[in-house]
Amino acid sequence: MLKDTKIAIIGCGNLGYAIVSGLLELPGFEAKNLHVTKRNPANIMHLQDKGVRVHTDNIIAAKESDLIILGVKPFNVNAILKEIKTVLNSEKQVVISLATGITLDNMFEVLDPKTTAFRAMPNIAADIRESVTCITARNNHIEAEEKVKALFDSIGFSISIDENLMEAATVLGACGIAYVLRFMRAMIQGGIQIGFDAQTASRIVNQTVKGAAELMIQKNMHPEEAIDKVTTPKGCTIVGLNEMEHQGFSAAMVRGVLASYQKIEKEE
Repeated sequence: MLKDTKIAIIGCGNLGYAIVSGLLELPGFEAKNLHVTKRNPANIMHLQDKGVRVHTDNIIAAKESDLIILGVKPFNVNAILKEIKTVLNSEKQVVISLATGITLDNMFEVLDPKTTAFRAMPNIAADIRESVTCITARNNHIEAEEKVKALFDSIGFSISIDENLMEAATVLGACGIAYVLRFMRAMIQGGIQIGFDAQTASRIVNQTVKGAAELMIQKNMHPEEAIDKVTTPKGCTIVGLNEMEHQGFSAAMVRGVLASYQKIEKEE
């Protein structure tokens, strides 16, 4: 699907770079079809050795691409759209924003009303092709949707949602990576306290979390169903879980999710 598709990533920061890494691993995708731009591209110039076109000219990147990904900060989105608007072909090109809190309405303050535009929210696991990407669109059509889904499926998998859930998707899918990592750090610290060295504790925790996630995915289970399988009467697991709940573990997680969501809402 993406074999001959020309793609531009304007503003190639951490997330953009993760997408680049995923695309370059995609069978059939040619690096020469990928433009990446950055105000100061010194730290991504090595991508040229792989055939990627690395430069600072957003207009050239937009003009020569079928899919145009905006990886810039939210406050720069409309400025970039104004910069490239004169070379956009609303009938042939697709614009995709990765910016948190920038709505399709915001984008169409600049874009031609006939433009096919997407909002997408991947996460940093794109770097290892394990991202979940939530997408929503306006003026969508089958060919555009297939290409955009193929793009984000190349770095994990994608889910189409209503736009009014995009901020929630940002919290659960993108911020959620940090929540899980903080949980893992705490488990490692606990492991060290009960006797493991840091490296061994990390290996055990990493595989435990990976195994738990795969169990949910492959068995299509609710977490409580799996928890019931390992909580025996008067056992050490239920004692640990109850202590965590007494200390507010689940409530703290929910409050953290809500706090992140409220932060995004205030900035809109």
